[in-house]
This record gives sequence, C-alpha cells and structure tokens, in this order.
Amino acid sequence: MRWITPLPLGLSAADLAALALLALAWFGVCRLVERPPASRPSVSVLMKRYRREWMRQFLHRDPRIFDGNILSSLREGTSFFASACMIALGGGMALIGNTDPLAGIARDLEAQEIPALLWRLKILLIMLFLANAFMKFVWAHRLFGYCAVMMAAVPNDPGHPRALDRAMAAAEVNIHAARNFNIGLRAVYFALGSAGWLAGPWGLMLGLAIVSAMTLRREFASGSRQAILNDMGRDG
Repeated sequence: MRWITPLPLGLSAADLAALALLALAWFGVCRLVERPPASRPSVSVLMKRYRREWMRQFLHRDPRIFDGNILSSLREGTSFFASACMIALGGGMALIGNTDPLAGIARDLEAQEIPALLWRLKILLIMLFLANAFMKFVWAHRLFGYCAVMMAAVPNDPGHPRALDRAMAAAEVNIHAARNFNIGLRAVYFALGSAGWLAGPWGLMLGLAIVSAMTLRREFASGSRQAILNDMGRDG
C-alpha cells in the first residue's frame, strides 16, 4: 500500500518513480542520439556529413538560389513549430488557472480525487518540455539565419582562398541549428509522453515507453537511416 500512499504535494511513490524514469529517459535518449556508439551512428549524426557536403556543392553552384530556398524552408519549419509551442503554452497556462475540467474528467472516469495542486504540477511538466522546445526552435531559427548570412559571404569564385573556409564555417552553424531543432522536436515528443501523467503514473510510464521507443527507432532502425547508410556505402 506504500506504493500508492500520497506523499507531499499529493505525489505517490509511483509518481516519484515515474518522474525518475522520465528524467532517465530524457537524458538517456538525448545522449544516445547525440553521442551514439561509433559503430552505430544515429540519423542526426549521419546527416552532419550531408550538411558539410551541401556547403561544398554550394561553392560550385551557380546561381545559388536553390540553396537559399532550402534554407528558407528550414527556417519556415522552425517558425511553425515555435508558433505551435507558443499556442500550446498559452493553453497550458489557461488550464493551470482552471483545473476543474480535468477534475471533472477524472470524476467521470471514477478515478480517485486528485488535489488541484497536483493537476497543476502535471500541466507544468508538460509546459516545461514545451518551453524547452520553444527556446530550441527559436534559437535554431536564428542560427539558420546566421547560416544564410555566412553563405551570402562566401565568394562566388570557388578558387578564392577564403571560399572553402567560409562555406565550412556555414556548415558548422547549420549543424548547430539542426541539432537545436532536433532537440526541440524531442522535447515536443516528451511533452506528449508526459501528458500520460494526467491519467496517473502508469500513464506517464506508458507514454515514456512509447515516445522513447519511437524516437530511438527513427534514429537507429528506420528506413531513412538505412537509405543514408546505403548511399554512404556507395560513396565508399
């Protein structure tokens, strides 16, 4: 019975275990994706090579409108997700001010009575991930902007002594932008997984299991990853 005995703030031992699992899953998945074993790189790591190769090809492309269009599409993607996070954060703030709808749903499902403070903690957890995602998307958007400026500073003459160095510097900024964008996406995934806590600690654990498995599959066992590896194999 101690497993379900309420602790301070209305938390139970099961809630604390689920939150510990959440922290472990978040930091573990992020580290595994960003710093995978050398023998099994993630899609995010593999794409760094293509971003650098993009800048090498960019040097010799004339005109360079195609590259500008790609960068614009990347910035539009970050803008879209940043805007969506802002809307979701606004909804979360409104829900924190009035938790009665959630309490009503719990009563309809014949769940145990949950203190209003605990409802607010559950919503704040979701908002924490959404806020992190928003900041990552905004920073990625700005970094893609820096990348655009640096690309514009690359001399049109591929033989210019500074051309390759500037292109490679732009590639590194592009890689940092993509990394922040990917972290933002993972934060959105975990926000969705954290929503399972509204159904209780077991809902949170189930949500984490689904989100973690989906994220790792896409990074390490997806068809897109295999296509990238096949292409790299042809390049030698």
